[in-house]
Amino acid sequence: MVLLSGGLDSYTTAAIAGQLGFSLYAMTVDYGQRHRREIEAAKGIATSLGVCQHKIVELDLRRLGGSALTSEIAVPKSSDEVIITAGRIPVTYVPARNTILLAVALAWAEVLEIFDIFIGVNAVDYSGYPDCRGEFITAFEKLANLATKAAVEKKGKFRIHTPLLHLSKAQIIREGVKIGLDYSLTHSCYDPDERGRACGRCDSCRLRLQGFAQANLKDPLKYMPHREINRKPKI
Repeated sequence: MVLLSGGLDSYTTAAIAGQLGFSLYAMTVDYGQRHRREIEAAKGIATSLGVCQHKIVELDLRRLGGSALTSEIAVPKSSDEVIITAGRIPVTYVPARNTILLAVALAWAEVLEIFDIFIGVNAVDYSGYPDCRGEFITAFEKLANLATKAAVEKKGKFRIHTPLLHLSKAQIIREGVKIGLDYSLTHSCYDPDERGRACGRCDSCRLRLQGFAQANLKDPLKYMPHREINRKPKI
């Protein structure tokens, strides 16, 4: 079972799971994020990887709000200012998102009697979200084995796999390129334009651009015209 968002990290994670010999069941959660581009990207990625089944679950977190991705709060963007600040969690954090997504994936995994769940969280080049840390994953894995019928009846033990947890964005990109991934299929931007082009200025775009620059590779995505796009992002 792999959580597939349509982004670079989840694509790489799913491909690694396939390389390890797992048959892939992909879940994408349509949680009411401000754009549809990443859902379409997830569909394309699932097709390219030949997953056994791709389930899209609708779960409208806009009803809760509290994030620039699920409300009218503006997505932070900057050309010259630092927008990823150590110790501060940005407004693009969606309250309890990974807890919710993993819980939904766990439910489907239990139905299918799948005990290996992959998620592309990263605690190196990331926006500082608390639910991307190893401590969270360890705690959720423990919860999964306490809270499910399948685990209590000893049909299996759930494992949450995080192959990218300790890799830099550049290392992730290099790994993906090494196994032949097409990153033009992915989408990372929090606030693309009506043509689906990435803004190049939100923290997700900047982390992605920095990763490609450090890997000495060109990002295949289309970006909005902007003077900052073709130079190394300042983070």
